[in-house]
Amino acid sequence: MTLLMSQTRAVQTIGDALLDAARAVPEKEFIVFPGARRTYDQVYRKAIEIARSLIALGVKPQDRVGVLLPNCVEFAEWYFGIFFAGATIAPINTRFKTRELEYVCRHSRIKMLVTSDLIDAHTNFTELLDAAIPGLASISSGSGGVPSHPNLVNRVLLGAKRHSAYLSADDFASAAQTVSANDVEARLAGTSVRSAAVLFYTSGTTAMPKGCILSHETFMRQGAATVERMKFQQDERMWLPLPMFHSSATQTLFSMLCCRGTWLSLTHFEAGSALEQVVEEKITTMFPAFPTIIQQLLNHPKYTTDSFRFLRTTFNVANPDLLRLMQSKMPHTIQVGGFGMTETAGSISINSPDETFDERCAHQGRPLPGIEVRIVDPETGHNLPPNQRGEIIVRGPFVFDGYDQPESGETGLDENGWFRTGDLGAINDEGGLSFLGRLKDMLKVGGENVAAIEVESFLSTHPAVSIAQVVGVPDEKYVEVVAAFLELRPGATATEQEIIDFCAGQIARYKIPRYVRFVTEWPMSSTKIQKFKLRDTLCGELNLS
Repeated sequence: MTLLMSQTRAVQTIGDALLDAARAVPEKEFIVFPGARRTYDQVYRKAIEIARSLIALGVKPQDRVGVLLPNCVEFAEWYFGIFFAGATIAPINTRFKTRELEYVCRHSRIKMLVTSDLIDAHTNFTELLDAAIPGLASISSGSGGVPSHPNLVNRVLLGAKRHSAYLSADDFASAAQTVSANDVEARLAGTSVRSAAVLFYTSGTTAMPKGCILSHETFMRQGAATVERMKFQQDERMWLPLPMFHSSATQTLFSMLCCRGTWLSLTHFEAGSALEQVVEEKITTMFPAFPTIIQQLLNHPKYTTDSFRFLRTTFNVANPDLLRLMQSKMPHTIQVGGFGMTETAGSISINSPDETFDERCAHQGRPLPGIEVRIVDPETGHNLPPNQRGEIIVRGPFVFDGYDQPESGETGLDENGWFRTGDLGAINDEGGLSFLGRLKDMLKVGGENVAAIEVESFLSTHPAVSIAQVVGVPDEKYVEVVAAFLELRPGATATEQEIIDFCAGQIARYKIPRYVRFVTEWPMSSTKIQKFKLRDTLCGELNLS
């Protein structure tokens, strides 16, 4: 089935959008962190200063600038400063270690890199980069080494620490003296809506990350469509607890830019302080997206059903049973979900707050304006009728311009611009899109197809279970059998046999987990649980190949 929603509004670059907002509402708060608040005018002026320094240090239009920063107000300022210089930002996953950092810095061909000592006690970025990029350490020791990444000609270190391979924040700021605001204006004027804005790297859940090229038009249309679908207002105060190197950050940040709202975040997520921020800042909408985050707030001892009294909407992605449980604890709030990915700059579908709760539980909303969605047979590529499971493929202005693969030239898009998501879904008669699991998340048990998401949804109804993840492990008789990894609710207990008995008679026998393991910490990429690590751990325990 094909579904197309039209979108005809004019679009502008991200830099022009900030310029217009700074003129219209200069004193309104735009970016807020604990201990740091910036108005639209302040962000605009800081972006100009950053852009002047970037230009002075040789950054040309469409050059890539790597940003390895934790969530902080400087991250937001650098986003816009890079855009003002006509360049492309390459946000780097702060959970990457030496191997991934070396790969991304080399593959992205970044010309400049900015990092910080803000979270040195937790993660020392300069030490990681010294190990990842041969030559940086020799520069710092004065031996005249040259970094192994020839494109990387400048590095900036924000904070109090000094490192001889990096410009300090003061040195970087001083470089701006040789470039005028008129030069920045010329860069802004020379940036088109189709210019590359962001080079996102996918989380690398199953392979090395891929660089996704996304344009200014992609983000601005995404932001405007999110505002329209979620009915954001000018007094909107959006809270994002997720990493700023993730597409959830750009989707929420640019949606606030579109409606001239306020965007709030925090450097470290800790449930108690996060809950205080949500309450004290009178958050009106938030984007935790993943139940691992929202449940920590809802289960916190200081949480009451009145804590979210200002919260009009929240965006969560979870199975229907878990959504119902969370909704019961948020009587003042409309809970919506959606479907999306890095390659589509975030969501391509979102529930409308006007939908009934049952409708919002049943599917992930209609496609946003401008997006074409088809459900096709994964093997033949032929369109499937309504309500039939198949692969979700998408096309339109939210879809990335392709993977950055200069060696092979492969973009990930077909000749007509369609992107195969690798996700399973269906579109109902009313146009609602349902996500039904990954193509790779299908198990084959004795010849029967088993969707991991189906078993996970059922296991989540157990009163002791907080989060359920299902994987397949090898079996001599059935080829593959179900294994479940469970995180229990605070104070709850359960045994493997109790979970298996709970399933008996409720779901088909071949869907019942053969193995049940309990976890307190999940192996994570940027925002996703890495199922392959769960599978590998269990196979090692069971001595399975």
